[in-house]
Amino acid sequence: MRPHAEAMRDIERQRLRSLVTGDMETADVLHADDYQLITPRGIALSKAEYLGEIASGQLGYQVFEAVSDIVVRSSDQMAILRYRARIDVSANHGDLLSFTCWHTDCYELREGRWQAVWSQATTAS
Repeated sequence: MRPHAEAMRDIERQRLRSLVTGDMETADVLHADDYQLITPRGIALSKAEYLGEIASGQLGYQVFEAVSDIVVRSSDQMAILRYRARIDVSANHGDLLSFTCWHTDCYELREGRWQAVWSQATTAS
């Protein structure tokens, strides 16, 4: 059965909130073990690398939120979400960077729960 688009939007908002608040338990559940992020700078990070940087404070989101509609395309086992995001983040305990990007997430239904498997952020002008 195809997931309801609003349910997928809610899962994505929950995932973003967990990254901002540092709720690593929720973040762990919402990211598949083989998750991979492609950052706006083109760097590929595994789940362990990405969530590890957040847990250690090396990467600190102050804001990570959708600033456009979250568009959802889905099938029984997969959902793709795309939206523009506002991100305020510090890296390596440095200055706060603020930017807007296009964000695309791919979710798969695994063992009865939706998990992000791929994310890609592209800086928007």
